[in-house]
Amino acid sequence: MANRVDGKVVTVDGHGNLVTDITREMLARAPNDDSVVIHCDGHETYRIFSDFSDQPAMTLVAVFGSDDQLVIAIVDDSAKIMLGVDVGETVEVRW
Repeated sequence: MANRVDGKVVTVDGHGNLVTDITREMLARAPNDDSVVIHCDGHETYRIFSDFSDQPAMTLVAVFGSDDQLVIAIVDDSAKIMLGVDVGETVEVRW
């Protein structure tokens, strides 16, 4: 059976990144590979990256922000605008 952590988008930062209430500590048991699936409003991405600066533009990624909260972002664009997701949307991380 897969492991799972549920949360929600709690804020949108100035770049349009979706900041969740899921913390690094909550995902401490999750592996660091593509078996980790982040699902939000019908959109999915795989793996939690340490940094998204080396990913191609327009790539949907998940990273931990400076406050150790999981952030869903689109490289070089606004996840809020491109995905149509706003505060309160549910987020599921499973592996």
